[in-house]
Amino acid sequence: MKKLILILSLTFFASQFVVAQTTQIWIVRHAEKDKSNPEDKNPNLSEEGKIRAGDLAKYLKKVKFDAAFSTPYKRTHQTLDSLIIQKVIDYKDAKSLVDSVNKSYVGKTIIVAGHSNTVLEIMEAFGGKKPKEELTDDDYDYIFHLTVKGDKAKVKVDQYGRPHHL
Repeated sequence: MKKLILILSLTFFASQFVVAQTTQIWIVRHAEKDKSNPEDKNPNLSEEGKIRAGDLAKYLKKVKFDAAFSTPYKRTHQTLDSLIIQKVIDYKDAKSLVDSVNKSYVGKTIIVAGHSNTVLEIMEAFGGKKPKEELTDDDYDYIFHLTVKGDKAKVKVDQYGRPHHL
């Protein structure tokens, strides 16, 4: 009987630990894309975008990521290329991204590369409040850090690299 009580107690405490784990989520928009061919639906990063991707790596140099998530476009993948990441996983929408993180990456540190029209949606899907009303097509230098614990998410916003409106 004592063993059963001990096992149940340990199971209870272990489940509380799992529930209380904190997930660190960094969200960025892809860096500047090459706009030289308006017909290209999947352009590479521009030279300025490559510099910004390097700036992202400098900004996050002390962060160790367990995984990265990217849309299946060159510009989002290339934005993450300068980071040292073992695994980059494609996602299609905010719901599938949240499901994947909640299934396999709770308590981990991840980075997500998205687009001007998806970054804030992703933040809300994880339970965070939008710190800005919208991201424009010229907003490349914002980085959002979500700290998610259970059903609560705190959002911090910062900027990195060269300010985009210069």
